[in-house]
Amino acid sequence: MKLHLSKCTTSDLDLDKLIAISRKTFIEAFKTKNNPDDFNAYMKKAFSEEQLLMELADPLMSFYLVFSENEVLGYFKLNEDEAQRDIKDKNAIELERIYVKSTFQGNKIGYWMLNQIKYIAANKKKSYLWLGVWEKNTNAIRFYEKNGFIKFGRHPYYIGSDKQMDWLMKLNLVNLEK
Repeated sequence: MKLHLSKCTTSDLDLDKLIAISRKTFIEAFKTKNNPDDFNAYMKKAFSEEQLLMELADPLMSFYLVFSENEVLGYFKLNEDEAQRDIKDKNAIELERIYVKSTFQGNKIGYWMLNQIKYIAANKKKSYLWLGVWEKNTNAIRFYEKNGFIKFGRHPYYIGSDKQMDWLMKLNLVNLEK
């Protein structure tokens, strides 16, 4: 499967694709693991057209769609400088979201995406990537650990009014083989 990446813009076409993939992948990953009221409140806010347009317009936030031919298989979001949620380090880039449709998981698409993210971060002269991952998302934690991320802290993350805990994980980009 040949993959390619496209950086999202505020165009209606990109926005529609981003909204669709964001909602689909988040529902697939977390709907059954959360209280329905909290989950629906989170979905309504986090993946609304208004919210995503605001984030797309921020030059410190970037969304990328991953395609195979014309089908969107996944996406990721990167935050820089003051757009980072916890760490406001100019030498870092936050990987806020990375999702692949459930029907395409297990095909090394996440690994391919992570390599693209490393390339983007290296071109921006960043020293490390960091992310927050729900402590109960053991598959994602295992994926990150396999790819060199290490746990360095925790932070709260809210799904609606439900306070959950994320692990903060970091990948040093200095001295990585290119």
